[in-house]
Amino acid sequence: MSAPTAATAPAGTDLKGGFAQVLLATIASTFGFWAWMSIAPLQKTYATEMGLDEGQISLMLATPVLVGALGRIVVGAMTDRLGGRKMFTIVLLLSTPAVLLVALAGSIQSFPLLVAAGFYLGVAGTIFAVGIPFSSAWFPPERRGFANGVFGMGMIGTAVSAMLTPRLAESIGYLPTHLIIAGALVAMAAIVWFFMRESPVWEPSRDKLIPKVAGALKLRVTWEMSFLYGIVFGGFVAFSTFLPKYLTTIYPEVDALGAGARTALFAAAAVVARPIGGVLADRFGPKVISLISLGGIVSLAYIVGQQPPEGIVTGTVFILMAAAMGLGMGAVFAWIGPSTPKDKVGAVSGVVAAAGGLGGYFPPLVMGATYHPETNSYWLGLWLLVLVGAFALVVAGMLKDVGRKD
Repeated sequence: MSAPTAATAPAGTDLKGGFAQVLLATIASTFGFWAWMSIAPLQKTYATEMGLDEGQISLMLATPVLVGALGRIVVGAMTDRLGGRKMFTIVLLLSTPAVLLVALAGSIQSFPLLVAAGFYLGVAGTIFAVGIPFSSAWFPPERRGFANGVFGMGMIGTAVSAMLTPRLAESIGYLPTHLIIAGALVAMAAIVWFFMRESPVWEPSRDKLIPKVAGALKLRVTWEMSFLYGIVFGGFVAFSTFLPKYLTTIYPEVDALGAGARTALFAAAAVVARPIGGVLADRFGPKVISLISLGGIVSLAYIVGQQPPEGIVTGTVFILMAAAMGLGMGAVFAWIGPSTPKDKVGAVSGVVAAAGGLGGYFPPLVMGATYHPETNSYWLGLWLLVLVGAFALVVAGMLKDVGRKD
């Protein structure tokens, strides 16, 4: 792994107000995640009204994840050039028509249009790549695990979507629900534009996009962290996307609203654990926290694969798995900051965030392809998660830590 090279703020630099700026970025990310995950909570409605099979459902759920993942590479590099204030505003505004297109597709019950809308909706998922370099610039290297952990709590948008979207659709209707989401994105973009400001230590990068990304790909830390983040964040995205489908299939007694509530709890557990993972990584080093995270994911995925009866055990296992994933997310991004050149933090973060999104793209497709209707089981897909997680545990154990902060 490359040596720590993250620059500290020049002596006398005033970073006052950084926490408030990171909180604003977190709220903006929350709205982006809500929009990004707005299809999944209504998957049963789409499946019923459009007559979708397992493969079509999986494609519908995975498409926004794919675009949101790959788009982070570009958005991360653009954030290095344009800054967080401009990029947050751009991403929020560009996501608004995507939500309206989803609303149209659902209203006319067009599956091809829904997939196309989901492709465009992936833009909302790129918002994560804006906040990491923005938040990092507001804190010194020894506190960037904390800063990125706080920003990462914007993932609560996943829980907001899982909890609110189906309830709003049931109470006020499908189309008004999406109009509310679109309006919230526009309002948040205006708030960002007028109240967000860049860190005084941030300097725009003048490197061209392709060389910028190519430079990030030449760094060993980029590939190491991409693999680990593909497991911890990818697992989170995959379960957040597919959990409503999983629960209503494996446990028929769970209805759409109940599945949404359980998915919201899953997302909330990861959100709470993420800043804790960042703080612990700052204190004890990111390697040991990553190992704890991966060990927990492997163990708990094995238990899920046994399909325990629906109830307290199942709920506890999913919440603990989400917490393990959250710890790992905080630890991985705490690993990036002190191990990456200052002018490449955005590009590296974008690539790593993209890897995390890609990690969430394939599992829903795999789960749909490996579903056994005779046994009503996804055991093969879950066993693949166990095996991949175990391999990641070995890889993480071989990496060099950046050291703990005593």
